[in-house]
This record gives sequence, structure tokens and C-alpha cells, in this order.
Amino acid sequence: MFEIIADSACDIGLEKAKELQVKLIPFYVSPDGKDYHKEGEDQNVRDFYRLLVENPGLSPKTSLPSLDDYMKAFEPYAKEGRPVLCLCYTGKMSGSAGCARNAKEILLDEYPDAEIETMDTTAATVTQAMMVENACAMRDAGCTLKETVTWLTGCAPTNQIFFTVGNLDYLIRGGRIGKAKGMAANLLNIKPMIHFHDGEIFSGGVARGRLKSIEKAITQLMNYLADCHADPDDYRITVGYGYDEEEGRRLWMQVRAALRAHFPASKCEVGLLQIGTTICVHTGPYPLGIGVMRRWKPQKN
Repeated sequence: MFEIIADSACDIGLEKAKELQVKLIPFYVSPDGKDYHKEGEDQNVRDFYRLLVENPGLSPKTSLPSLDDYMKAFEPYAKEGRPVLCLCYTGKMSGSAGCARNAKEILLDEYPDAEIETMDTTAATVTQAMMVENACAMRDAGCTLKETVTWLTGCAPTNQIFFTVGNLDYLIRGGRIGKAKGMAANLLNIKPMIHFHDGEIFSGGVARGRLKSIEKAITQLMNYLADCHADPDDYRITVGYGYDEEEGRRLWMQVRAALRAHFPASKCEVGLLQIGTTICVHTGPYPLGIGVMRRWKPQKN
């Protein structure tokens, strides 16, 4: 049996983390770039979204968990000789995984027999949550730490997110898209389709208006499953939403209906979670999309 730690960019939340027996290491989030709070602990995620909606001129910022945060999380397990798996936000967008690795190396000087695996999941929000859920399923089934790391590493490329945002303002501020191009798209009500895979953001095309962008996200998911010749029952699929929970639930129902229509025999369940504040700092308060990842299943004898 091994312990599982994840940074808060996985967006499973404190209640779900407790249920899964996962320790969360919070990112620090600031609405004004001055006062930083621990994500999900010092400030409610919903309240942070409301603050951004009511104050569109704010330029929020994030700061990764500190070296000390990781050392304090790892050390009790190192002392007790309990193996640890730490699952971190994609290293292409954050230094969280590097910070975790540094904490591990420092502790190994004092506890040379400690078994600590830190993993850059190349994932974020809904797909990082799926990495955590798969790790928990493997742990609970009696898999070793090494077996779990090997499987998760091999299946990391199946992590995909198809999503859109309310407008391009936050992506412009974060340098993810050119200012002139972004302003023109906003004026024309063009919604960017964004494809997250291999740990970073790529263009997924465009759509005219919010409803069309949502339809396109569903189409992209179905195309991905078809291209992989996939049985949806072999995958985890989760809808992530920002401020608007009602909109998230509508997409959740649409995805379920689309899966039933395309794969009538499938019993695939679709998850639903609120995207956390670390991610919304970069997307704004209205991200909406669908994540997919291979599901771990016990091998049949």
C-alpha cells in the first residue's frame, strides 16, 4: 500500500480528496497579485469565481506550492517508511513537479530508504483528477507503487481535454494568444476551441458563439474516441465547468446523450467537477469542456 499526494490543480476538492484518501498540496492564488491564499482552503472556489465575475478588471495570479509545503507532506511518510506517489500539474505550465522532485531529493539525504515517486502527470484539472482516480483504483486493488507509476506513465498520452472559454481576455493576459488576434476574435464573437494534450495547450479551431463551441467540444470528443477505435467503457470522461454550474450540468447531460447515441451498448459514466481557481486564473471564469483518459481496470485471469 502506498500513499497518494496531489497538488490542488487536479481540482478534486477537499471533500473528494478525503473520500479517496488523497492528500492535497494547495497552489496559492491571488485575485490582485498581492494577497495570496491557499486554493480551496483559505478561499472557497465559488467565491473566487464570483469575485472575478463581479470585478472583470482584476488580474489574478498563482504561485506554486513551496519546497517546504512538499517537504512537510513527504516527511511523515519518509519517517514511517511508507511509499508515496505525488501527482503534479503539467511541468510545461508549472514548476510544481520540479519543486516536488527537489523536496524528494533533499529528504533522501536524511531518509535514504524513503520511497517517494514524483510524477509530472502532463495533465491538468479534469485529466489530472483522472490520473488521481486511476492511481487510487490501483492502490486499492493492491498494485505496487512501481506498477502504478509504470501504468500511469504509459497511459498519460491518452489525457485529452476539449474545451472553450468565455472570451480570450485571460489567455491574452497570460500570453497564450496574441493580443491583436484575441481582440479581433472577441469582437467577432468567435470562441476559441482549445485542445489540451501532452501537457500543453493547442488550438482546437474556432466556433461562432458559445453554443456552437459546446457542440464542437462534444464532436471533438466523439472523433477522438472514434479515431482510437475506443470503447468508452475503457475510458474516464469528465465534464469540467467554471462559474456556471448550470451550464456545466447541461453539457454533462449532452455528453451522456451523445455517448448513448454513438455507443448504445456503453455503460460509461460521465463525471462532473468544478474547475479550480489555479486553472481559472488562466482561462477566466467561464471555462467549459470535456476531459478523457484511459481507465485502469484489473487484469482478468
